[in-house]
Amino acid sequence: MDERSEVVRDVSMPLASGKGWVKFVGIVNIVVGALQAMSIIGILWAWIPIWQGVLLVQCGGAIERAQMAGDESALRMALEKLRVYFVIQGVLLIIGFAFMALMFTLFFGVIMAAISSHGFQTI
Repeated sequence: MDERSEVVRDVSMPLASGKGWVKFVGIVNIVVGALQAMSIIGILWAWIPIWQGVLLVQCGGAIERAQMAGDESALRMALEKLRVYFVIQGVLLIIGFAFMALMFTLFFGVIMAAISSHGFQTI
């Protein structure tokens, strides 16, 4: 066994110890995406959790190969899949925060318009 394989095994150990959870979350994402695809509106974005789920399942398999065989390319692939997963998740968070800010702005704009057009009336 060469030294490089041993280093790959050591480096991949923390992620490999959680590979079951990575695969579990991936499968749950795929199921959630499939359920969303069953609705008319949900089909528009159902591909996102499915894509994320596939990435996580692939990551789990690659990290397992990296840990078992000391395969450097499998470790790189697992880390790349994780990188893409977190980039997608980050973009979704930014979109969600922007949408939330827009909704707050619209909500408070409507409230302020209602207050200014009716004023404070006392009984």
